[in-house]
Amino acid sequence: MNTYVIIYIIAISLLAVFLAVCDKNSARKNVWRVKERLLLAVCVLGGAVAMLITMLALRHKIRRAKFMVGIPLIILVQVALVVFVFDSRLAVTHYEFKTDKIDGQVKFALVADLHSCNYGDGQIDLLRAIDSQNPDAVLLCGDILDYSLPPDKAIEFVKNVSSKYPCYYVSGNHEFWGGTADEFKALIESFGVKVLEGTSDLLEINGNTIVISGIDDPATDNFPSRCVSYAEQLERLREELTDDGLFKVLLSHRPERIEEFVPLNPDIVLSGHAHGGQWRLPTLLENGLLSPNQGLFPKYTNGEYHFNNVTMVVSRGLARESSRIIPRIFNRPEVVILTIFQHKPVDIPQNML
Repeated sequence: MNTYVIIYIIAISLLAVFLAVCDKNSARKNVWRVKERLLLAVCVLGGAVAMLITMLALRHKIRRAKFMVGIPLIILVQVALVVFVFDSRLAVTHYEFKTDKIDGQVKFALVADLHSCNYGDGQIDLLRAIDSQNPDAVLLCGDILDYSLPPDKAIEFVKNVSSKYPCYYVSGNHEFWGGTADEFKALIESFGVKVLEGTSDLLEINGNTIVISGIDDPATDNFPSRCVSYAEQLERLREELTDDGLFKVLLSHRPERIEEFVPLNPDIVLSGHAHGGQWRLPTLLENGLLSPNQGLFPKYTNGEYHFNNVTMVVSRGLARESSRIIPRIFNRPEVVILTIFQHKPVDIPQNML
């Protein structure tokens, strides 16, 4: 639970206790009373537990069904909201892609927008979620660090996961905002992670050759950086990604840049950054309410999007306690598992043609 939520709950609970005590004292003296609708409003706003405990301790309004039945009902509704609406448990989301460019099966884990958040001692919860899927490689799609949080948890995760799997990384805006992009890149390279800066690498998996390409976040142009500009990186990829016989994966932190990537003709673009649109409503507001660089009612925040022969998959990301001011609603943090299958054409008998 983030710091702002804790401060709010403490404040509204203290207000609930104060109002209940004032109302009890006023009842004893038979003077001005706190309005009942104000007491119930404070309960609805989060002070229900404190209000109920105070009333029971003072034996105040214990014969009023409006309070002795109404407040427990409010608490039950609030618990349901916390459990379902603000559910921040880690999810594993699966996507499948069929192609005739590989034999058998290849599986990737996509990790985006960790934002230095805590997933247990040694990041064990996140690592177990990945291990349970047995991926062939892990793709780190930016904002692994958060500029306003200590880097320890992010470094701990990358160090541990890269000891188990081949890992590829592209930067996000937060690495640059924190002024540590180059330092972080050098550190994770020492762990064996491949850092992609408008560059590509050939990954051999199960007898298949996969092209893994990546581009820095555009914020690279606004900060001192060890690499060439964003435009030069894009041009470099345009020159490199010419072999249509190999399966090509492109990593880019920002999904709203998809129009720049479609002409490169990758098979799949993997992104993050949008945090699932932060506030989502199932079936009604699937892309969420708000996203960085896309504003209100964004287009590309989570799931699959198709552009001619290019598919983009956007992760909702893993940020939890870093979402201080705008908590996630109906928007569980996720690890994305992308499984690529061999596509086998169906033979149609001649007598059916």
